[in-house]
Formats: sequence, C-alpha cells, structure tokens
Amino acid sequence: MIDIHTHSILYHDPAQRANPAFIKFMSPAELVALWDDLGIDRGVVLPIANHENDFVLQTTENVLDMAALYPDRIIPFCNIDPRQKGNSEKTDFMPLLQHYKKLGCKGVGEMSCNLWWDDPLVLNMLGHIEAAGLPMTFHIATRDHDAYGLVDEVGLPRLEKALGMFPKLNFLAHSQPFWAHISADVSEENWGGYPKGPVQEGRVVELMRRYDNLWGDMSAGSGLNAITRDPEFGYRFLEEFQDRLLFGTDVCAPGELYGNIVRTFRTMASEGNISQKVYDKVTHGNAVRLLGL
Repeated sequence: MIDIHTHSILYHDPAQRANPAFIKFMSPAELVALWDDLGIDRGVVLPIANHENDFVLQTTENVLDMAALYPDRIIPFCNIDPRQKGNSEKTDFMPLLQHYKKLGCKGVGEMSCNLWWDDPLVLNMLGHIEAAGLPMTFHIATRDHDAYGLVDEVGLPRLEKALGMFPKLNFLAHSQPFWAHISADVSEENWGGYPKGPVQEGRVVELMRRYDNLWGDMSAGSGLNAITRDPEFGYRFLEEFQDRLLFGTDVCAPGELYGNIVRTFRTMASEGNISQKVYDKVTHGNAVRLLGL
C-alpha cells in the first residue's frame, strides 16, 4: 500500500511539540511505525507551507531531511505559497520547483492557502506547477467552514475553471468541501462537513468524467465518507474511476481513523465488493504511475 497523503514533522524541540497551542503531527519515526502496524509500505509526506494552516509551518527541506532518514518509506512533496517572493502574479516559481524536483520531490502540496481558485496569484502558481510536470494535492475550502484551503463556491465552478485552464496539471482533490460534492444534494449547509445518506451523482462525478486531470485523494474522513455513505454507489464509483483514485490516510496525530480507512479498503476487496484489480490500482498502482515510482 502507498499512502498518498500524510503529515509528519521532524522536531528538535520537545517543548514545542508538547505545547497545546501547536499542531501535533507525528514524528517520522512514529509515522513509519504506524505504517508498519497498518501494513502500509510507503507514503507521501506533505509540507505545511501556507500560513492559514497553523502557527507551526514546515519547510520542504524538513520533509527532505525526513526522506533522507527513511528513503525507502517516505516520498517527499514540496510546497510553496502563491504569495511568496513578492506577493506578485508575475513571480517565477520555476527555479524553486525545478530545484525541489531534482532533490526528489514527486509533487506539490498540500496546497492550503485561503485564496480563491481564480486569484491571479493562484493562477500564476498553477501555471508554473503545470510547466514543472508535477501533480498538486489541494485542500478546498469555503471561508465559512474552513480557515485554510483554496476557496470555491457550492458547485465548484472555480475549481472547474482551473481544471480547464491547466489540462496538463494533475489535480489531487481532497477535503470535505470537495468530497461532499460527490452527491447532487450538496448544499451551503453541509458542504463543509460529512453528509450522510444515499448519493445522487453530483459534481465530483461530473468533473471526473469531464476532466482527466482530476484525481481523487481518498484520504481522511472526507474521502472515506464519500465511498461509504452509500456503499453500492461507492463500489461503482471506485470501479468507474479506478485509474484516478488514490488511497490515503491523512495521518496527523495518532488516532483510530487511519486503521479504519485501511480496513475499509481491505474489506471491500476481501468481500468481493471491488475487484482485486481495482484494489491494487487504488491502493498503490495509480500512485506508482502518477509519481513515477
């Protein structure tokens, strides 16, 4: 299994980690130990570069140091903020992206700046990521429900605009506001959470059929809820989009959710609800192909 979405920080200050005001991401040693317990072979670690996330930020260099400690387990992504280097829509991010790519970074993300998808700063950044040939993991948000994430409206019109503008950029979609759109009954009231009940094919299905550069990051409770709230629909969804769905946990601090995600996918395969071929693609094959592993 390859985990497409995790968080971990290499700490050198135990007092900071113990401070309740700061995020409590696992250390790389704890992350690898968790993977061992869950039977996960490798995974992507996503730096925290956007100020909206928390008090503690994390450089790409920190993740590269972690990957150097566990080169056979940790797959590094780099991360940037569209406001970096002058807060200008003309900033050239290519030297930075090429530098990180040469150091082994396989993608960009988790992109979590709280700007509109079609903000000129964001569009400039997306163009450079596309030109660098790297995929991008993003968190999508509404200003009403989230303090971080690229901002859209119900119906995801601004995400669709970006998908059309950058057809060679592979977008790895994540978060509650994205996955709530798997059903057509999504609303202003529920798109920031975990809607329940039967699924009527919604915008996620429509967009994935229309844009082959849109991939599904199935991590966290949002991805899990999308395919389990209506199991029969979930099985069909996995079958239809088996070539562009990616297993993940969104590991942050220790918790039971990660094991539940792993068990859900394994049970679907063992009980014959999805084929072994679909399971293999979603849990590792697609990541190998997308990231060139």
